[in-house]
Amino acid sequence: MLHRLSFEARYLLGRPPWDTGITPPEVTAFLDGRPPGRALDIGCGTGTNAVTMARLGWEVTAIDFSRVALFAARRKARAAGLTIDIRRADAGTLLGLNGPFDFALDIGCYHSLAPAGRAGYAARLPELVAAQGVFILFGFLGGPAEPDWPAQREIENAFEPSFRLERLDHGTTAGRPSAFFTWARRA
Repeated sequence: MLHRLSFEARYLLGRPPWDTGITPPEVTAFLDGRPPGRALDIGCGTGTNAVTMARLGWEVTAIDFSRVALFAARRKARAAGLTIDIRRADAGTLLGLNGPFDFALDIGCYHSLAPAGRAGYAARLPELVAAQGVFILFGFLGGPAEPDWPAQREIENAFEPSFRLERLDHGTTAGRPSAFFTWARRA
């Protein structure tokens, strides 16, 4: 509960550091090379990526648990004249969502979940992504000294049973190790 309140407070106090207002180039490169379909934006925040996808013709469902962020996302979609299914949902369960989605996107949500939430997310996501669908995950990476952040191996183990890792791009974001994982849903 305290974790959720801290997110709400960060949105209320202004733009949190993770809300850049810019869709990452890794995502735009993927979107530019694909025909639109159904997309799921997990942890959508203020809706930047959902709006980008909808502008390109994707039918988007965007979820977050922050009421403040969702209010901003709805306002952003209306201002752009776009119809986006923006709803409050728990990424740790992904309940109430109906697939299949051709594309699922997570920019910084998975790594913020507690281990039980990460397990629930990883168990439910394969039911939502279509065969051969794509899942892009950006997250901070932890190590032995940082058990609250998922290690690369933990992320790979969570998704490899149902997804094939197509691409892995390491980087540093805000001084922390990070990575973009691009997965394809196994048939």
